[in-house]
Amino acid sequence: MVDTHAHLTSCHPPNDELVEAAGRAGVRRILTVGMDADSNHAAIEAAREFDGVFASVGCHPNAAEGFDDRTAAEIRALAADPIVRAVGETGLDYYREGAPRADQVNAFEAQIAIARGVGKPLVIHMRDSAEPAAGRAVSDCFELLAAEAEGVEVILHCFSADAEHAARAAEHGWYVSFAGNVTYPGVDGLRAAAAVVPAELILVETDSPYLAPQSVRGRPNQPANVVITAAAVAEARGEEPEELEAAVDANSARLFGW
Repeated sequence: MVDTHAHLTSCHPPNDELVEAAGRAGVRRILTVGMDADSNHAAIEAAREFDGVFASVGCHPNAAEGFDDRTAAEIRALAADPIVRAVGETGLDYYREGAPRADQVNAFEAQIAIARGVGKPLVIHMRDSAEPAAGRAVSDCFELLAAEAEGVEVILHCFSADAEHAARAAEHGWYVSFAGNVTYPGVDGLRAAAAVVPAELILVETDSPYLAPQSVRGRPNQPANVVITAAAVAEARGEEPEELEAAVDANSARLFGW
């Protein structure tokens, strides 16, 4: 099993304990994801320190205020490192709006170009506002990706939209990744989305320390818990856990080259 999206340096306990616990749970690979300059460097440091850990570097939409050519150049330089296997997370966040939307779009477009330039997959964050604007972040992300990300491997991280959007993502050949929220009560629409993703495009993740699965909810999430999420996704798809694990292992190896 693999965890295709974690934030090790935001987690507790320390990285060595997290990696050891993941190993005991059968998790052999972890992608630790940067969100800004400091966490990008920390992700690379963790990837260098621990076998089976790899990094992604980028600018999260909530950190995109003032994004400029210098920021893009810094991400591009880091993304060229062989230990870095993806670019992002980037995308659009209309829930917190930690940065103006124009800056989010600027950062998003720049990171699409960086991913294309370095030949590495692009990790997408999509989070919508509450009513009455719900749905706009997802639709805007889809529109921008369809227009500008042709030829780039796209990962829709922590997918939280419906089955229709999951099917549309698959039509574009985008990977769809499910996190611990797929285990929560009352998310039948999200589980239906997991059921329609083709086997060759499905991923699972923790997004740790966030979104702990229901059985450990209230505690900080960690990479070891990806096995809980994977079991829930397999059940939603009518598959045995081993079948889903094999698909996720193959997909992540193809994407990240690990």
